[in-house]
Amino acid sequence: MCLLQTGIEHRVFRMLRLLWASPLPPTRSGVSDYAVELLPALAERATVRVVVPPELGTGERASKEAVAELQEDLGTRIELVGSEVKPGPGELQLVHLGNNPYHEWLIPRLELEPTVVVIHDLVLHHLLVESTVARGRHDEYARRLQAACGSPGAALAEARRHGLWGRRDPFLFPATRAFLESASGVIVHSRWAADEVRRVVPGIPVAAVGLAARDPGPVDRHRARQELGLREDEVVLMHLGFMTREKGLLEILAAVAAAVAAGLAVRLVLVGEGCLDASIRDAVDRLGLGGRVVLTGWVEPEVMRRLPAAADLGVVVRRPSAGETSAAALRFLSCGTPVAVVGLRQFLEWPEPAAPRLTPGPGAAAELARLLVEVAESPDWSERRQAARAAYEVAHRPEQAASAMVEVLNRLVQGR
Repeated sequence: MCLLQTGIEHRVFRMLRLLWASPLPPTRSGVSDYAVELLPALAERATVRVVVPPELGTGERASKEAVAELQEDLGTRIELVGSEVKPGPGELQLVHLGNNPYHEWLIPRLELEPTVVVIHDLVLHHLLVESTVARGRHDEYARRLQAACGSPGAALAEARRHGLWGRRDPFLFPATRAFLESASGVIVHSRWAADEVRRVVPGIPVAAVGLAARDPGPVDRHRARQELGLREDEVVLMHLGFMTREKGLLEILAAVAAAVAAGLAVRLVLVGEGCLDASIRDAVDRLGLGGRVVLTGWVEPEVMRRLPAAADLGVVVRRPSAGETSAAALRFLSCGTPVAVVGLRQFLEWPEPAAPRLTPGPGAAAELARLLVEVAESPDWSERRQAARAAYEVAHRPEQAASAMVEVLNRLVQGR
């Protein structure tokens, strides 16, 4: 995925001063991981202060151990400041938004000037609900949803007031505009997302910068398999991230069952937290896959980065999608592991050999099963593995993403 790489040089911009605000460890979120992986590289190219989330606090209220660990992760170039700190003279604030309550504390910071919003999900309706309706502020929800989505948004808010809503409402009414009214600019992680923001908020400066993910370095596939108790003759399919029904787990299980029925020795590895609901557990039992599924639970980020090396194929089939550029997909690609993705929107920007497409809908299971057969028939899968690693190397090393972000922000500052 080639994102704003042309003409970017490795230069140090000491005139650029940034105030970064996002979820941070120990919060277990993809944006927290992204922050600690990108910030050290960014601090080599700009002067950076980082806002400590209020749940950690500063001074006497601080969780001293957590703050000390955070400072160690980020390095001495970066100054940690309290959540009450505002952008100083000549300083540009970066506020990172995702579609979950971890970002709620950042919403008031959107009113501070100048602020560039880094959007990690193009659907922010869940964040709007958590920060309004869940706090008993239904009128605010209605007002902001109407401003973002017009009269249909007002009708949806009224229906919700009377207890009527559907699972897909947030995806039909993403409410992204509600969080961008005061933004000086927006950064996203895909060309599709950039086009969407321009459509929703015409005239706002928008740029696409590759999502950063730390390079795991040389990976040892045999050792990674041994650590998970996997045999060398097994075809290994892996899913990374928080486990929910929306992540396509039922389709993934159906694909594994079909591959097993075709005589393949297949194992499915599910890496991450989450509650596998009764329907999914029932599907595992009914399909006779109890011995075929490995559950790791949550793993440390350092371990997470190299685990995808154990897989022959990763899979990311979330439907509906919140418009995120999948960090899980990047973890696979960085390890040289191809990853099957749902063939929609931002996922289509990955090169097909590295990220084979699955047709959205019931047919995805059959297509995924066919890919597992392809793995079994071509066990080295060398061309796809090389393509996977090359797709990561184009724009997603932290050094590349930091340089691209600094280039974008400098242009914005000069334009102002």
